Amino acid sequence: MNQVALDLGVIQIYWYSIFIFLGMLVACFLIYKESKKRGIEEDFLVNLAFSTIIIGIIGARLYYVLFNLSYYLDRPLEILQIWNGGLAIHGGIIAGLIVVITSCKKHNVNIWEMLDIIVVGLIIAQAIGRWGNFFNSEAYGPVTTAAHLKSLGIPSFVIQGMYILGEYRQPTFFYESVWCLFGFLAMLLIRRFKYLKIGQLTGFYLLWYGIIRFIIEGMRTDSLMLGTFKIAQIVSIVFIVSGLIIIIVNMLRKNNKQYNA
Repeated sequence: MNQVALDLGVIQIYWYSIFIFLGMLVACFLIYKESKKRGIEEDFLVNLAFSTIIIGIIGARLYYVLFNLSYYLDRPLEILQIWNGGLAIHGGIIAGLIVVITSCKKHNVNIWEMLDIIVVGLIIAQAIGRWGNFFNSEAYGPVTTAAHLKSLGIPSFVIQGMYILGEYRQPTFFYESVWCLFGFLAMLLIRRFKYLKIGQLTGFYLLWYGIIRFIIEGMRTDSLMLGTFKIAQIVSIVFIVSGLIIIIVNMLRKNNKQYNA
């Protein structure tokens, strides 16, 4: 699998970078469009998008590096080579969440309403961004057969791209991407529900993504580890529990603002 999309000699543009950028671009467009509908100021949105993207990328990289610290201590210059992969989504979400909360408090914007807007863009960005893993030949699962993958309806080009180290591998990136795409479509429908309350979309995102990431991480062979535990599965459990609590609490709050009330 060729990681380079365009070789200009001095500069090389990687597929990984293209899909990460494309995901962020789509997310920003959707977030901006929905925020304008809800009367959120444009200047706030532009500043929030810029700071969240920058801090989010830094957070995603630092998170990955910290859980591979022994490797990067011997190769410190590789810390900057994010085009080779190594952006942990959980690190990006945590860093981005801090920026969103801080910015919303500073500008008196409802945090839960802003998060509900953001998660719709975030989940489709994740669906798109996962294809960067495909071109980097990473985020894959255990050994399998081409016949088995074909029986699952996996596209032929994905199957061929999963021929890694002399064997076919489970395309866990593909499973996660498809799940995120369905989650995105589901959230678009849920957002139209007349009595949807603020915070429930955020809860749905945490629950939806937490479930698939816990399952996928059980299959992946390149997980970040915390001792004998896969750190992403631990975080996924936190996501699932948090999502359920947010949904239930908001359902019980009679005075919680409704989107379409």
